[in-house]
Amino acid sequence: MFIVETFPSKQGEGLWTGVESTFVRVGGCLLRCRYCDTPYAFWDSGEVVEYGVDEILETVRQYGQNHVVLTGGEPMFYAELVPLTERLKANGHTITIETSGTLDLPVRCDLMSISPKLSNSTPHSLKDKRQIARHEASRNRPGVVRDLIGRYPYQLKFVVDTENDLAEIGEYLKQFPEVRKSRVLLMPQGTNQEVLRKKTGWVLDHCRQNGFQLCPRMQIEWYGNRRGT
Repeated sequence: MFIVETFPSKQGEGLWTGVESTFVRVGGCLLRCRYCDTPYAFWDSGEVVEYGVDEILETVRQYGQNHVVLTGGEPMFYAELVPLTERLKANGHTITIETSGTLDLPVRCDLMSISPKLSNSTPHSLKDKRQIARHEASRNRPGVVRDLIGRYPYQLKFVVDTENDLAEIGEYLKQFPEVRKSRVLLMPQGTNQEVLRKKTGWVLDHCRQNGFQLCPRMQIEWYGNRRGT
């Protein structure tokens, strides 16, 4: 597996916010989201390093946290994720996998954190138009999302940039009547506290009206927008 970084921190997003965790961030992603805050995890960033499963397990052991977050990039891109999660579970770890819901593998996990990509994710400034076309062709895989929420404890985490996104989320969820509203998380888009606070009010209002959960980006509040957090 190609890894960009590993670090101990607290989970800053979602249902398990505040849980002490070891983060393993893989490199590589099919998508090129406009608002991506980890572009250093792209294949062409020059920062990816190849790790074997044994090396990852040893790194996790050294950090000493029970909860392991496998994130990216896109961790479901790697077939090695299957034996990695099996061995993490055998060692007694609790696992969150953070994925865009575009790929599927028979992994072990305790929380599948799925972040479906809305039209607000589409990049507009890339010089390579093929990447834009690939993003649009790959970002919406409802069949994959349906399979994942059918097999794992899950959360659906939507990045909300403007109020126009709220209607699109409503239309998206009509495809999944089985989804519990309490498992739908709306996360304001932003990488600094000022922007996030401006958006939080109307996102919170929408959550209260529809039974969804607000998903603050607490790592920004705790540490600022920096790596290794």
